[in-house]
Amino acid sequence: MITLKQALQLSKEELTNFKEELRTKIEANKELNAYISVDDFGEGIPIALKDNIQVKEWSVTSGSNILQGYIAPYNATVVNKLLVAGLSPFGRTNMDEFAMGSTTESSFYGKTLNPHAPDRVPGGSSGGSAAAVGAGLAIAALGSDTGGSIRQPAAFCGIVGMKPTYGRVSRYGLGSYASSLDQIGPMTQNVEDAAILYDIISGSDEKDSTNAQLDDKVTPNLNSDRKLKIAVLPHYIENASEDVKNAYKLATEALKVAGHEIVEKELMDAKYDISAYYITATAEATTNLARYDGIRYGNRVEGKNLEDTFVQTRSQGFGDEVKRRILLGNFVLSSGYYEAYYVKAQKTRHLIKEEYERIFEDVDLILSPVAPSVAPKFGELANPIDMYLSDIYTISVNLAGLPALSLPIMKNSEGMPVGLQLIAKPYNEQTLFDGALSLEKEVNYN
Repeated sequence: MITLKQALQLSKEELTNFKEELRTKIEANKELNAYISVDDFGEGIPIALKDNIQVKEWSVTSGSNILQGYIAPYNATVVNKLLVAGLSPFGRTNMDEFAMGSTTESSFYGKTLNPHAPDRVPGGSSGGSAAAVGAGLAIAALGSDTGGSIRQPAAFCGIVGMKPTYGRVSRYGLGSYASSLDQIGPMTQNVEDAAILYDIISGSDEKDSTNAQLDDKVTPNLNSDRKLKIAVLPHYIENASEDVKNAYKLATEALKVAGHEIVEKELMDAKYDISAYYITATAEATTNLARYDGIRYGNRVEGKNLEDTFVQTRSQGFGDEVKRRILLGNFVLSSGYYEAYYVKAQKTRHLIKEEYERIFEDVDLILSPVAPSVAPKFGELANPIDMYLSDIYTISVNLAGLPALSLPIMKNSEGMPVGLQLIAKPYNEQTLFDGALSLEKEVNYN
């Protein structure tokens, strides 16, 4: 598969031929179920989009039954930015329903398979995007990251996945899961492509009140020779698998060889991250999903009266995982429990942010695992708690609003990718990409 950088040099005729070849390849690999549909918005370089990003006149369903039949009336800001840069949406990728999941199994369209092993999950919720890029069925893709939903599937599928600082990429036109955590980001074959795509989709947008209104670009200043001070977290990885520990050791040594200064730091027990995240995310999801009532758009199940229509539509329209999170969100926001759960979660979120700030007073980047293990087999995360714990290394980044990038480091003895992430200070994407490019060159994953 050609890279995004190479695709930018294609002639119009070459691009047309490439798209036809890409369609043929996608059709030949339908069993992966990476794509929900293969639509083509225009003549630009094809970029796959997660099914929660609005494209005008396209069906956009967030992987849910309740939004079947909904046609987007406008483009998301990131889509308009793609079009201006000569790129265009090409296909909707599969995802966990409303981005709630870590395996892509909760999708209305069925599960996506990992391109490295069909009996293993591709990760979630952006599993379709990760599988498409990992299988060579997309030059690059966009995903969304609420608690690791770009970085974790990227690690499982052996690609690069980047979550920007909260507010650096407009959320206008993104189907909301948890509004204070969601961010759109690039999923690519390498770090340089991720920087190119990040530069295209980031920047000012008056339609998003949380947008940072910054238009600086990373790619012109990419520098893999820049020497950085990078924190490692030896105690933080104690419960990770041997594969992850081996990758962590390999990456640490590679960073030393590249001339970076390595220092040991500590983060608080990640169990507090899990609690704060799932209380915050489900509370926000409950509010965001209240709009799906079968009246204004999407599927409707006719009931005996208006109230029964609401109940039947939501009961039949939402899947089990979405219902589970709606119930949890309503519980933590209910009278008598709001102070005990939601308020405490926000205080914990503030502590997490302060802890990162403390570490970043002394370092430029933090090296962290992305997941406790390589991609698990289907059925191994059948217990919801096990699935939630698979996000243990990624969710604190979203709670603190930081930028982070997952990149593949090695393959284990079974040929499964093992990825790690670098984390940077808010709005310091330049340092993040410089460090990631340096690590990518040194480990030479293939």
